Amino acid sequence: MRAPTGEQYELIRTTPAGPARAVITQLAAGIREFQIGGVDLVEPFEVTGSPQSAQGIVLSPWPNRVRDGKWTWRGADGTETKLQLPLTEPAYGNASHGLLRFTSYELADKGADFVELQVTIYPQNGYPFLVDTRVRYELTDDGLTVTHTFANGGETDAPVAVGAHPYFRLGEVDTNELLLTVHATTHYELDEKMIPVGSTPVDGTRFDLRTPQRVGSLTLNEGYADAGPGELAQLTAPDGSSLVLWGDEAYRFVQVYTHRSFASLPEGGVALALEPMTAPTDAFNSGVGVQRLAPHETWSATWGVRYTPAA
Repeated sequence: MRAPTGEQYELIRTTPAGPARAVITQLAAGIREFQIGGVDLVEPFEVTGSPQSAQGIVLSPWPNRVRDGKWTWRGADGTETKLQLPLTEPAYGNASHGLLRFTSYELADKGADFVELQVTIYPQNGYPFLVDTRVRYELTDDGLTVTHTFANGGETDAPVAVGAHPYFRLGEVDTNELLLTVHATTHYELDEKMIPVGSTPVDGTRFDLRTPQRVGSLTLNEGYADAGPGELAQLTAPDGSSLVLWGDEAYRFVQVYTHRSFASLPEGGVALALEPMTAPTDAFNSGVGVQRLAPHETWSATWGVRYTPAA
C-alpha cells in the first residue's frame, strides 16, 4: 500500500520514561505519531489517512494567514512589488499555512532517533523567491526537538517565517479535562477574516492563560505574542503528567485553537492545536517576526516538546 503522506520515517529512542517513538511523513514533513512510554502526545492518524486540519504539518514560508493573499515586498533598492498568493482558505478569502502543505520532502539524513528532510521553495505566484529549507526531528530523553533551517538560494533578499501545527494530547486523558497554560502577555484582536487588527495585553481578559485553565471551558482560535523564549505553553493532566511546548528566541508567537469538529474524535471531544510560530498572522503585511535573508544567508529556529510522566 502506498501511504497518502508518502514515505514514513520512524524514530525510536529509549528514554527514562519508556520507549519514545515518532513517525514523520514525507508529505509536509508532518508529525503523524509521537509517543513516550506508550502515551500519545499528539493526535495521531492512520498510515492510510491524511492530516486533517493541517494536523502536524510545517507552516512556511509564512505561518497562519495572509489577508486576501495580498502583500507588498520592498526590495533592497526600495522598489515595491505588489504580490498575490493563491487563496487557500476560501471560507475567509486568505492565503493560509504557507506553501509546503502538499509538498513532498526529500530525505537528507536519517538515524535511529532522528530524521532530516529537505525541500526547495521555488519562485511562484505571490512568492518570487528561491529558498532551500530543512527540518530536523530528533527524539530526546524527555521529548522531541525540531529545528528548521532556511538558506536563501537566490540573488535577492527573501522573506521567511515558520510555524508548526501539532494537535497535542496526553494519552487517553480527555483533552477537555487538561489544564492549559500559555506563557504570553499579548493577545491579537481579530476581524471577521481572522486577521489581526490590533493587540492588547492579556491582563484582565478571558485570553489570559498564564494561570492554568481547563481546556473544556475554552473556545479559542487566537493568536498570542510576547511568549518565550523558553516555555511557550503547557498541558497538565489530573494525574500530574504534563507536556511543555518550548521554543528558542525566534519563537515568540503562539496560535491556540480548540477544534471541536476534529473528525477522529467522538462528539463532545476537542483537539487542541498549540502552534509555535516565529511570526504572527499576516506577518507578510505587518513585517513582524519575518526574517529578511540576504542572498545565500542561512537562518535556523528550534522548538520542541518536553514530557513529564505522572509521579
